[in-house]
Amino acid sequence: MRAGARRAAVSAVSTVLVGILATGCGRSGPIEDDDKNGARAHDAVAYTSAGALPERMAADGTTVVVGSPDADTVVHVYEDMRCPVCQEFEREGGGEALQKLALKGEVRLEYTFASFLSDQRHLGGSGSRKAANALRAAVDQGKFIELHELLFAHQPEEAVDGYTDAFLLRTASQVDGLRGKKFDAAVRTMKYGAFVKASQKAFDDGGAAGTPGFAVNGDLVPDQLWGAMFDAELLPVAVRMLAAGVTPAPDETG
Repeated sequence: MRAGARRAAVSAVSTVLVGILATGCGRSGPIEDDDKNGARAHDAVAYTSAGALPERMAADGTTVVVGSPDADTVVHVYEDMRCPVCQEFEREGGGEALQKLALKGEVRLEYTFASFLSDQRHLGGSGSRKAANALRAAVDQGKFIELHELLFAHQPEEAVDGYTDAFLLRTASQVDGLRGKKFDAAVRTMKYGAFVKASQKAFDDGGAAGTPGFAVNGDLVPDQLWGAMFDAELLPVAVRMLAAGVTPAPDETG
């Protein structure tokens, strides 16, 4: 979705959310805003920084899990590290807002990494796969979230196959405690090539139309709310709404 279309979607979604919040629709009644109403009823575990968030591989072997194991809400993000729209999500409001929810212990984050952009004929290369492999290696060191942020902060142009071994290692040098023989070897040898391949299949099976894709508690975010995921103010409300089982009908956004 291009910027203009997303702005229109955000505007429409904003109207829908205001109506829902005003009427208290949905199975769970009115959706609380932590910033206005204080702490939620359950005692969430709060984290002081992104680096303090727990991270691990899920049992399926393809999902990177970040955040409190006790969080009531799970937000699953589908990304291709070469995707410029994914960078837009991560760097221009949405990603930061989502991380704040994880820091509060309100949501747990899950990531599945696609690599289809490196398979497209007009792009080619191996950057998507190499970046996903490096991120998997970073999980072993407990440094996934830091490397994830840096790779998007310095994302090469989509048309340039810029996620080379040298680039990845140079970027990883900015993460304290990440570089070392095990990590460097994993990057250079594509140690987690099987993970990369399986992750692409998991993306294909997950049903997301493209990247970035989002799911809340196992359900894909509907098209009429997709734009809200890019907005720092609307994302928390949209996530809470979907977690409460509230979904606007398709024609509610015009």
